[in-house]
Amino acid sequence: MRTVAPTDQFAEILSPSLWRRVKPWLFAITALILFLWMCTNVGLVPETFLAGMGRLGGFFSNMFPPSTGGNLERVLVSMAQTFAMAFAGTFIAALVALPLGMLGAKNIVSFPPLHFLIRRVFDMFRGIPALIWALILVSAFGLGPFAGVVALAVADTPVLAKLNAEAMENINEKTRQGVRAAGGSSTHSLRFAVIPQVAPIIASHSLYYLESNFRNAAVLGIVGAGGIGFELEERIRIFAFDEVAFIILLYMMCVAILDSISARIRARLA
Repeated sequence: MRTVAPTDQFAEILSPSLWRRVKPWLFAITALILFLWMCTNVGLVPETFLAGMGRLGGFFSNMFPPSTGGNLERVLVSMAQTFAMAFAGTFIAALVALPLGMLGAKNIVSFPPLHFLIRRVFDMFRGIPALIWALILVSAFGLGPFAGVVALAVADTPVLAKLNAEAMENINEKTRQGVRAAGGSSTHSLRFAVIPQVAPIIASHSLYYLESNFRNAAVLGIVGAGGIGFELEERIRIFAFDEVAFIILLYMMCVAILDSISARIRARLA
């Protein structure tokens, strides 16, 4: 193997070869060509953008002033239904993910084939978003929030289970060893050594997903899962953009309040 002298290295830096000078430009040009090709392929061209901006401007002009349309009570009930859907889906997912996380943690379940199988199942189901589950479940169970709750729970369970497993794998093992040395069983070590260490982390993850699900629940409502998304889709369909603006502003306010409360609780848990 040929060794390069320090003087050769300095010479290469001060007077680089033709290939070293050309390579960054070739990479940049290739990346630019690929980017332009992808933009053209998805219709991201100036003509489409300008035409859409004109229609979008018309929509925004019809949004002001925002109006309840005489349906304030109905909108508030739908907003409460959306929160209930997010809370129920997150709560179910958190309950199911706790034992699954234990099964997926290497230091809790030391049987490698079972651990490998469970982790792969987590990976497989994590690739399916809640919107896809909602479309399937609405077709199976009909319109309404039930399909939305199940969709959120099914979509969140593998993610929370994986996060729980990783949290359990990073606990302080000395605490478990102390419980076992004192004569405790495996159940005792879980109860008094593992759970107390991971409980704040699990609670923090669950609160974060509650925030996320409150936003996702609106999208699920648009495909028939009930809640504020259904009200929003209905008013967009009839071009009642003043009512759309009111619902969006109310929804933004509710999301901000929930995020603030959740952030304070998570800060106390940290």
